[in-house]
Amino acid sequence: MAGYGWDEYDVRHGGRQTIHDAGNKLDLTTEFVKFPGGQNGGGWGVRVKGTPREDAPARLMSTIIFYASMEGLGTLAVENEPSELGYAETVTLKGQTNGLGDFTIDITAGPDTNQHPPRTHDAYGSKPLDRTLVASFQVPEEAIWQTKPLLFNHMKTQIDQYINQYGNENTPPPWQAFTIGNEVREGNVHLIQKVFEGAFEFDIMYSSGSSPDPLTSEELSKGISRTTESFDTRFNKLLMPKSPFDKPKYQPFAKSMFSNLVGGIGYFYGDAVVDRTYAIEYEEENEGFWQETAEARSRAGFKLEGPSELYTSIPSRPFFPRGFLWDEGFHLLPIAEWDMDLTLEIVRSWFKLMDDDGWIGREQILGAEARSKVPVEFQIQYPHYANPPTLFLVLETLIDKINAGASQTPDSSDVYDSIRNVHLQKPEQALSYLKEIYPLLKRHYFWYRKTQWGDIKSYDREAFSTKEAYRWRGRSPEHILTSGLDDYPRAQPPHPGELHTDLISWMGMMTRSMRRIAETIKETDDAAEFAGYGKGILRNIDDLHWDSKANTYCDATIDDYEESVHVCHKGYISIFPFMTGLLPPDSPRLGAILDLINDPEELWSDYGIRSLSKKDEFYETGENYWRSPIWMNMNYMIVKNLLVIAKSPGPHQKQAREMYTKLRSNLVDNVYNEWARTGFAWEQYNPATGAGQRTQHFTGWTSLVVKIMTMEDLSQKTHDEL
Repeated sequence: MAGYGWDEYDVRHGGRQTIHDAGNKLDLTTEFVKFPGGQNGGGWGVRVKGTPREDAPARLMSTIIFYASMEGLGTLAVENEPSELGYAETVTLKGQTNGLGDFTIDITAGPDTNQHPPRTHDAYGSKPLDRTLVASFQVPEEAIWQTKPLLFNHMKTQIDQYINQYGNENTPPPWQAFTIGNEVREGNVHLIQKVFEGAFEFDIMYSSGSSPDPLTSEELSKGISRTTESFDTRFNKLLMPKSPFDKPKYQPFAKSMFSNLVGGIGYFYGDAVVDRTYAIEYEEENEGFWQETAEARSRAGFKLEGPSELYTSIPSRPFFPRGFLWDEGFHLLPIAEWDMDLTLEIVRSWFKLMDDDGWIGREQILGAEARSKVPVEFQIQYPHYANPPTLFLVLETLIDKINAGASQTPDSSDVYDSIRNVHLQKPEQALSYLKEIYPLLKRHYFWYRKTQWGDIKSYDREAFSTKEAYRWRGRSPEHILTSGLDDYPRAQPPHPGELHTDLISWMGMMTRSMRRIAETIKETDDAAEFAGYGKGILRNIDDLHWDSKANTYCDATIDDYEESVHVCHKGYISIFPFMTGLLPPDSPRLGAILDLINDPEELWSDYGIRSLSKKDEFYETGENYWRSPIWMNMNYMIVKNLLVIAKSPGPHQKQAREMYTKLRSNLVDNVYNEWARTGFAWEQYNPATGAGQRTQHFTGWTSLVVKIMTMEDLSQKTHDEL
């Protein structure tokens, strides 16, 4: 595969998606358009187009299979009269559900320019390939999602029949043999297959029975042109890259990255596996706790809870098709620039998953289909496991826009503009939203304080506050998966007296966000309470985590003499107070942090900021997941806060401006170059070569590159302009 994904996409209008199938010598494009109208959500259409690639053979044979299924109550049937030889005309599916009412799905024959394989075998007589083939099945509802194996099993029966009929020496050619049986009957799954020679095109059109007229191919053509024009206009207005990325080559890249992020938004529904045994071992209070918790997990019972529903933007459609709590906050930062209403609906959806204690599962693996993509040992969610609270970054973005009066000028050409920006054009709507979710935010915040607390008093640690210390639960010697930084080096062996720099930093950001939200909705007593927590956190970050010898922030643990000591592995952990915006421009710690980031023998590389220092003993060891690679979400936070320092008077303004300008350039150019070279965005990037690695088509937080491209260019600005 030479690449695939959305070239342009807007969830409210539609877009264009291309699959560059190098193996099958075909570029497959789907142009999807939504059509408002009627009482049940309107209609939609898809134009499917196949174009042979440059290296394709002169006579390229291709087959396309579309399927439609009905889950739950409702009907779906083929409206055409049964035909043993298939259908030369449009195939129509007619359906009905309580939510959608009556509807039809038309699969057209396409234009007269479509060509089909000629007759080269006797099998063609009973199954001519210039016809559309349809096969219907009645499938148990819980197995409908397994349509792919259903198709392959059915297709195998057809191949076996050909072999029995014609023998191994005279089997039909592949484009004839790999076809479905033409068997229309009652069912809840319908397969529709077309076989083409050369380039091809056809339409799939869904029409609501409540709409005035059914959708036509002519209307779809107009809608495709209108959707492209609308996307270009909105992108140029809101997400146009700034210098030096305003060159033409960056436009398709930026549009693709953003479109695939938005194109990864989906609705998920199903049950989840949860362990609510609340075993005492899960408190992780004893030395050797990781062994006790492992044993407790092995004997614990778990149950299916739900069903639950989630509206979410996922990290990668082919590899991680489910919701991840800490990923989501990063995903929504670019989306908030495009469609704030959509963004806040996703935030609300996550908070509605919260249980009575304030816990939200860090991975939302809802239903059997989602679980089929996850190893069994990772399916169970534990109500004492946390995850970085990145959704609060999104809520701070909302408050920033409200405070800045960032109501966008209404776009009369976009029928959805008033919906997208209602919280910005009418700030009272934003206040109403914040008031609605505020009780959930408080419950969630205090759940963190209750479950992820760190021990100060037992070890006579000296700190401004006796309460503001934090420790991730879910620790093992090799990992803290709950932190998101999985294999990043930590204290060895694990100890219940550990304190984690990244977690107290996240709590500082979360506390700041809660204070700002409380101030915005006039909860003055709460705001004062959060301000007090925030003061204690800021003081304790220095008191508990600053190591004067290493000149950086470090985790803390308890040594063999029951003394609190620092464990310093320079990398992302060391700069977390900076990344979360807790260090002001005049902080006495800021200079050392900037020097650490800027040192090529430590964290700086030509392609972005490394996750771990080159000098660390664990650099590039073990799994090497967070032990050297460059991660875009962390680099985004670094760039964002460098920009803040670069625009603020202070002793480090000049250094921050130079670092910001260079890092912004390095990040964008490397992600762009790898996208151009491989056809994909990647989960992480190699600090020595810049090569994309691990998961390809990782269009979640790697799409933050779009936000970075829209940031200010400070390279030509003078001190006075800043």
